Amino acid sequence: MTAACQTVGVRDRLLQAVLWDTRQYQPWPTPTILFVRSPASITAGSDPTTRVRLGRGLLITATVLAAIAAATAAVAALETAGGIDDASPVYLIAVVVVGVAFGARPALLTAFGAFLAYDVLFTDPRFSLTVDDPRVWLDLLLFLFVAVVVGRLVAVQHRRAEEAEQRSREANSLFALSRMLVTATSTEDAVPGIARRLASDGQLDRVWISVGPVGRERVVADTGGDAPIPSAAVVATLARRPGDEPAQWIRTHEPREAVTGRPRSGGSVESLRVRIEADGEVLGSLSATRDRALGMPTREETRVLALAADQIALSLRRDQVTRIATDLEVSRQGDALKTALIDSVSHDLRTPLASIRATAGGLADPDVEWADQKRREAAAVIDAEAARLDRLVRGILDLGRIDSGALHPDLEPHDLASLVEPVVDRLRPILGDRDLRLDLDDVSDPVVVDAMLFDVVLTNLLENAANHASEPAPLWISASAGPDGRVRLVVEDGGPGVPPVELARLFQRFHRVARPGQGARRGLGIGLSVVKGLTEAMGGAVSAGPSRLGGLAVTIELERASEPPEAEA
Repeated sequence: MTAACQTVGVRDRLLQAVLWDTRQYQPWPTPTILFVRSPASITAGSDPTTRVRLGRGLLITATVLAAIAAATAAVAALETAGGIDDASPVYLIAVVVVGVAFGARPALLTAFGAFLAYDVLFTDPRFSLTVDDPRVWLDLLLFLFVAVVVGRLVAVQHRRAEEAEQRSREANSLFALSRMLVTATSTEDAVPGIARRLASDGQLDRVWISVGPVGRERVVADTGGDAPIPSAAVVATLARRPGDEPAQWIRTHEPREAVTGRPRSGGSVESLRVRIEADGEVLGSLSATRDRALGMPTREETRVLALAADQIALSLRRDQVTRIATDLEVSRQGDALKTALIDSVSHDLRTPLASIRATAGGLADPDVEWADQKRREAAAVIDAEAARLDRLVRGILDLGRIDSGALHPDLEPHDLASLVEPVVDRLRPILGDRDLRLDLDDVSDPVVVDAMLFDVVLTNLLENAANHASEPAPLWISASAGPDGRVRLVVEDGGPGVPPVELARLFQRFHRVARPGQGARRGLGIGLSVVKGLTEAMGGAVSAGPSRLGGLAVTIELERASEPPEAEA
């Protein structure tokens, strides 16, 4: 990026133009005249920055003259009425006041002015710069030296105090910006607060922050509310420099398509832009408007804007890395689940299919004679294996519905006993001849559930107990009302139970508890995960723990209805 200063003649007037080669600066592909200033316009004071400087110069001049005049009056009073031979040190007060207010150069000007005023007005011969007595010359020179030193020291201390205050404000601003980015969950949550802070600290009328590639930026924060984003034909863009060299504001002409159809900012407003970029990639921009009467941002304000843009860029890059890592983790988990599903399905579906095929093949073989009893037993085997296949397919389908969010429970109040008893009666054949107890008398209030989903939940729990707690292990089903307004349904068995370290993973999909001496795998490991998903879809909760019978106890918490269910006609 290069710049050149060239003076050209237009209609017998000299215009000084800064030409910027933008071949290395995007998005503008051609050289652009960045700033044009006429000496006549400077003399006329049409430039806002020039007007500010002229106003400050007039204020300093007036203050210096007023301070010297006040000190002169005080010296005259002290030497005339007070009888003091030499009251010239009073001028040091004027030097100190001007130095504190405006710095070193005005203080030095005040010192020389005081020297001349005292020489002309209070030394013989008066109203003349000549001095008859050499000792008076020595006093005047010593006074001038002391005044200059005092003014310089006061100005240095004043400048250091101002710098310390500016550094403190800058540090506070940067700390606030960093804290917003660190504590927010994402960059877009933090930038509205950053925009408001920059507007207040940098004397900016409006700040808006856009993210996205050039040409497709979208505004994510704007202190102007719903007002349309203003446009300007000329925008002051912050140009970064390598190393520790300070950045500079350079005015650039906006492309015509960028300002078409947008409200134009007034001539009294300066439009500013800071690119948000990381690793050479433009991630967005930080834009602002500022009253031109205030001039361009100071070095400290510019540094805060630049650092804010850099921190936003790093935060956006962090968000990108986080999204990529999340996508990779989701993809990894999805692949793991797919692998587990394929692995489990390939085993658990192959076994009943093999049984069905072998039995059906035997029945169809004309060379094999089947007795009626054997034929019925073979048909029972086919029916049992088909039922097993049906349970596996239903479990996979239920898991898919849970993952896709396609479940829409029809929650209604139901009597708990009327839901539990039919399921128990239906599953009596697989539960076998064991001690089976139902204790539902403690709950008289209805529960708010989806009857079909609750049937699936209880069926899975009872089938799980039948598979892992073989006969004659007892099975108890009990219900109680909790103090939090929920009903707790507990299904517990007297089987081998689950080790404590496995309880936290019991409801994870495809998780099977290893059993000593158990060779072949049993089940897909999705029954309890379906129980958890369906129960939570109905607004309930599920947990597992040790049973009073020595095995596993699964507790389902359901919402209690305030009104009893309507009796069916």
